[in-house]
Amino acid sequence: MRTYLIGFVLAFALLAGASTLHTTYAQDEGRTAGSVPSDENNTETYRQLNLFGDVFERVRSQYVEETEDKDLIENAVNGMLTSLDPHSAYLNEERFQEMQVNTRGEFGGLGIEVTMENGFVKVVSPIDDTPAFRAGVKAGDYITHIDGESVLGLGLNEAVDKMRGKVGTDINLTISREEADGPLDLTITRDIIKIRSVRSRVEGNVGYIRITTFNQNTEPGLKEAIKDINEELGNKITGYVLDLRNNPGGLLDQAIAVSDAFLDKGEIVSTRGRNEEDTKRDNATPGDMANGLPIVVLINGGSASASEIVSGALQDHKRAILLGTDSFGKGSVQTVIPLPGHGAMRLTTARYYTPSGRSIQAKGITPDIYVEPAKVESFAVNRIKESDLRGALANPDGDDKKAPANDNDEDGENTDEEVYDYQLERALDLINGLSLYEQGLKQSGVMAPEPAAESTETTEDATGTRE
Repeated sequence: MRTYLIGFVLAFALLAGASTLHTTYAQDEGRTAGSVPSDENNTETYRQLNLFGDVFERVRSQYVEETEDKDLIENAVNGMLTSLDPHSAYLNEERFQEMQVNTRGEFGGLGIEVTMENGFVKVVSPIDDTPAFRAGVKAGDYITHIDGESVLGLGLNEAVDKMRGKVGTDINLTISREEADGPLDLTITRDIIKIRSVRSRVEGNVGYIRITTFNQNTEPGLKEAIKDINEELGNKITGYVLDLRNNPGGLLDQAIAVSDAFLDKGEIVSTRGRNEEDTKRDNATPGDMANGLPIVVLINGGSASASEIVSGALQDHKRAILLGTDSFGKGSVQTVIPLPGHGAMRLTTARYYTPSGRSIQAKGITPDIYVEPAKVESFAVNRIKESDLRGALANPDGDDKKAPANDNDEDGENTDEEVYDYQLERALDLINGLSLYEQGLKQSGVMAPEPAAESTETTEDATGTRE
């Protein structure tokens, strides 16, 4: 039996979540002595099932158009599940197969994670380097129309079906965005989405690691990223930035593995179901891949589910400083239960809690340092220099130079616009500040400095033995 955290991924047009197989069939669930219904409950249940049968027969025989029995039953089952919460649903055989494929990190679609809110499809986050990302779709966008048709009145699965299509075909999305003056029309070409869940680079003496989703490749990708950073920086490394912004979640075991990589001991997460005996706790194992160096975790409103497990665990253990904005707030666990011959059902079976016992359901994780995204702009300023003054003395070296031409255009805006990640810059500043602070403590004798040779040997050993 394997559970996972879901973030409603768009595959083809949308994939309804990242998951793994649940190896126990539905009919094997909940058969304990205490769960046997009474005769009175049985009678009421049979009466309600008779109601369903009566309605079903009426629709079959009298609806204005002929309907397929299979469609009626599947829609009825899906309606029962989707009425429970936004993340429970019925998956027919085709969608179940897609879900299994998508868990491996490759699928067809637009590359956005979505949920349903107020009758519209809400974007949890775009996935890096996907058609939706390149088209400018942002976390928090509402999709109001698909190819000119309103999504009002549609369920999430129906909206999914409308967004599906062949790779290479175009789809037009009408988007409502809070800061926009009006609706935005985006034309996006469907493509094969290959998710590289972990990317890394070096920023000065800081290792930057971005995790875009939690799939089966995340844990090995993280180990490889840390290995590469250590090989490049050696003992000059001052800390790590772990970027979980716009990461919609994924597999629960991968979230636990990523947390365990930076924690040496203690609880990572607990999942609590309907019955007390269903409570499960996952604990960290000895070993910190970051060797105790400072860690800053970046989160925002697109950080959901598994991302919140990682950030919550590191925050509660005071292993990392969280910087950014409040996370999405998905604190429930879904289990995929295969239904032989009929696909599967995705059912919310538990809530998860951070090590301190807090549930982030519908609340989210609040960062330690709140930093909104920002854009830095330069303005043209006409300053008078000494050389502009009448009768100013010449430079004795004979090297009079006029001030360089201003790079700004006439309106005072920089013509060479560059991408500036304000939140990342603040995270790097924080890592460097913590490093300087620790160096000051060591020099003052408050902290005993570690022998340089021993520290280097430990880093090389840790790097060399991890695959």
